[in-house]
Amino acid sequence: MSCAFHRVHDEAGRRPNAVALVDAHQVLTFPQLDDHSTRLAHQLQNLGVTPDQPVGLCLPSSVAMAVGALGILKAGGAYLPLDPGQPGERLIAIARDAGISVLVTDHASAPWAEGVAGHIVSLDRSGVSPADIEPVDADVAVTPDHLAYLIYTSGSTGRPKGVEVTHRNLQNLVDWHQHAFAVTSADRGSQIAGVGFDAAVWEIWPYLTAGAPVHFCPANIRGDAVALRDWLVDQGVTVTFVPTVMAERLIELSWPRHTALRTMLTGGDALHHYPPLDLPFSLVNNYGPTECTVVATSGRVSPGGSGHQPPSIGREIDHVQVHVLDERLREVPDGTSGELCIGGASVARGYRNDPVLTAEKFIPDPFATERGARLYRTGDLVSRLPGGDIAFLGRLDYQVKIRGYRIEPAEVTHALKDQRGVRDAVVVATDDGAEGKRLVAYWVAAGKDVPSPEKLIHLLRTRLPDYMVPSAFVRLDELPVTPNGKVDRAALPPLEQSPAEPTEEFIAPRTLVEQDVVNILAPLLGLERVSVDANFFLLGGHSLLGTQLIARLRDHFDIELSLKALFEAPTVAGIAAEVERLILEKLDALEAVPETAE
Repeated sequence: MSCAFHRVHDEAGRRPNAVALVDAHQVLTFPQLDDHSTRLAHQLQNLGVTPDQPVGLCLPSSVAMAVGALGILKAGGAYLPLDPGQPGERLIAIARDAGISVLVTDHASAPWAEGVAGHIVSLDRSGVSPADIEPVDADVAVTPDHLAYLIYTSGSTGRPKGVEVTHRNLQNLVDWHQHAFAVTSADRGSQIAGVGFDAAVWEIWPYLTAGAPVHFCPANIRGDAVALRDWLVDQGVTVTFVPTVMAERLIELSWPRHTALRTMLTGGDALHHYPPLDLPFSLVNNYGPTECTVVATSGRVSPGGSGHQPPSIGREIDHVQVHVLDERLREVPDGTSGELCIGGASVARGYRNDPVLTAEKFIPDPFATERGARLYRTGDLVSRLPGGDIAFLGRLDYQVKIRGYRIEPAEVTHALKDQRGVRDAVVVATDDGAEGKRLVAYWVAAGKDVPSPEKLIHLLRTRLPDYMVPSAFVRLDELPVTPNGKVDRAALPPLEQSPAEPTEEFIAPRTLVEQDVVNILAPLLGLERVSVDANFFLLGGHSLLGTQLIARLRDHFDIELSLKALFEAPTVAGIAAEVERLILEKLDALEAVPETAE
């Protein structure tokens, strides 16, 4: 069984002029990809990288990121994707838990890394390291059971947990994908998911190993459905993956009849809508925990289906077995709810540095004949439909998915309780109907120096990615507890007042720009009015809505507001001030251009 990096090398030999990677800055052919990644592999081997050793990869979604991942695999290592957009404190914790001694990055992406990794290898935009490295004497023997990559997910213990995925696991995903969606070198894939999200694995290797190019989506359009549709059409992408929330927006848009796109894959959250009859491509709903190599079940969604029952998550992929079990791990009849347990070729090795949790979640497979086979207990509640498909019903524990991201509220609770001024806290997920789930923090103050919700948001953003920061904060005198001393979640008070209706005095727009910002922001949040001092994130805003707000501001004012600026000044007044600054900056630049002599 050949590994993914062997197959990419073979494609480079077969396709000397074929394009492999495309981003906003450059294009790399298969031979160039092979050469750049081989040079990196030699450098990593000279630094002591061996099979099963994790190597950090902290780069934005780009050609260089793919070169880095391939180079690490060629060196025999397992790549650990680290999203440079996440807080440095979280990345440090992940890197230390993984035990990385080498980090592949660039000059801008890892300011946190000093003192964490013993060796830092810096790449340029094309994935080329600055030094020419002599090849090592011998190839490192990599087997299918060695690690291919390591992905960290939100952990219920208050810290992220690392999932170890082998080359055998990855190759099963690649083989199934290429067979199920008839992928050939004539296709074009896309890379849209966040680099720390396991879907990014799925977006890259099935295409490169088939000799097909991967196109990297610019970060500033990923949250804008119209711009993303136009980019997919312009790039000629034939098979794409988009998270569920974005997929539901994209299928509502009108599409050119002759678009090259033939298949849209989605997953990461519960799908609620069916595609319209005139959609020019098929929609495929997918399900799979990180512990089972991205995808465990998959199924095409029938156009114009009934809205009374959400689309299913399909049925098991090749060489994967799914079982719906009761508390005693016995199969339940079709139509009866039970825990979804997964066996077969997709089941990962386990959790890094956590044998207790590994033994709890990865159990001996009582249904398998193969020695050592294991089942992964997902904690998801499902039932099998009469036709064989699986219906997703919810979670057995408190873990939730919000905007496609898997979140353990316990990790958010842990971060909140660490803040000065917070004596106790619990974070829960609530369902806002059409808006989906959101996180709500109930907390008890410590002492007289009580932090404001805005201050808590700011502090949490230094430790957690945006999607894990609560959108509402409820201060209590004490948390309700059960007789055995645990937090009584059922007794938590309901949100008597929506966070979109602040108690502070309403301040109307004072300038034309503030009025324009309100006119753009209020409909986006579903509000009739917004005070100029109201915090966007406490009104229910998040990074996905933030990118939509930025797109609408760009269309209206012809300026490019950054997401960072929105985080730093998230009020109408702050946004308007930044818009005015950008407009003046643009006017000054135009005035500085000398007139052309006649």
